[in-house]
Amino acid sequence: MNTNKHYFIKTLFSILLCICITGCTLQPAKEETDIPTESPGTEDTEKENTGMDYDEALEAAADYMENMTIEEKAGQLFIVNLELLDKSNGNYYEWKKFTKAMKKSINKYHIGGVILFSRNIAGRKQTRKLINQLNKNSNIPLFITVDEEGGDVARIANNKKMGTTIFPSMEEIGKTKDTSYVYDMGTVIGTEIKELGFNVDFAPVADVKTSELNLEIGTRSFGGEPGKVADLVSAFVKGIQKQNVSATLKHFPGQGSSDGDTHIESVNIDSSITSLRKNDFVPFEAGIEAGADFVMVSHISVSKVTETSQPASMSDLIMETILRDELGFQGIIITDAMDMAPITNNYTSAEAAYGALSGGADIVLMPLDLEMAYNEVVNRINNGTISRERLDASVLRILAVKFMRGIMVPGIENEMEQNKNA
Repeated sequence: MNTNKHYFIKTLFSILLCICITGCTLQPAKEETDIPTESPGTEDTEKENTGMDYDEALEAAADYMENMTIEEKAGQLFIVNLELLDKSNGNYYEWKKFTKAMKKSINKYHIGGVILFSRNIAGRKQTRKLINQLNKNSNIPLFITVDEEGGDVARIANNKKMGTTIFPSMEEIGKTKDTSYVYDMGTVIGTEIKELGFNVDFAPVADVKTSELNLEIGTRSFGGEPGKVADLVSAFVKGIQKQNVSATLKHFPGQGSSDGDTHIESVNIDSSITSLRKNDFVPFEAGIEAGADFVMVSHISVSKVTETSQPASMSDLIMETILRDELGFQGIIITDAMDMAPITNNYTSAEAAYGALSGGADIVLMPLDLEMAYNEVVNRINNGTISRERLDASVLRILAVKFMRGIMVPGIENEMEQNKNA
């Protein structure tokens, strides 16, 4: 890496840190010692997977950014559901196919990625075709994401036509299985969804379930013992990222103690910072140490810590001071879906997108109104409310993961320039 570029990358990260003070078919489990001690975040593993370690990926990302417009950079900050790309009709069947409206929206908003749900997944051939068309019509390769946790939240495996492995709930696994099983589980899920074209899994759930009244997390957590949950989270991350599919730790700062559901209402957890450090943060720290590419931040509020009712997904104290500075996470911070009640009941899509990015998030997931959110971000970049340095720091993180995971390849910036000039 040349000196100027190295300085550029270091400066971007420094500025970002200073902006705001965000019934299974597996073989019998192996011995614990079979689990790799090296995480996918290490140089050796990255080179084995992609031929590119993180420093090389940063350099490739910096090269690519030199030819990007403000609008293209802003678009990378959004991952959206297909309905946001095509609002032409209300027939869910149509969202299993690529449409002209989707193509137009991808070109207009330069989105960073898409998320597919069960309603978008009919069969293997259809899913591959849809993903291929989404990527083919995007100048910048996309994050293709899905919630494939195992148990009830398995958009792919719970469709029998997909022919992928069905796993027990995380709660059952936490009671009966070990880290070798979970490592193998991550490996299988990563292998199977990658074959279909997915490159990001919004899993594992890293919440420590300490409240039996918690219906939102329910059986999705590995359990209520922080240390055990941490070990299983770490194993899953290592297994899935070994297959070059990004793992996502969710839902930071941990909502296992809540008795509400952020899909339908605002939720505050009555946890002190001491309690969070002792319980909730433990699995996230383990997942970060294992090299997880993403952390998803919840819309819960933690009033004893932030002294406000502000959602964690907009809090610089939660994302910058705690997640970045204290826990040392330098990967991609993504919000939970922004069409959930704590956001839509209190903020416009413009306010929510700006609030999340100014709080330290890198990616806004599923804004209720993509056009409003995107235009707000572009306008704030142009008027300086969101600095170019702040924008570049997030885009650098995003593109670096795309290069590191083989979603983008070196030299693609030349192809991009040629396409612009065609």
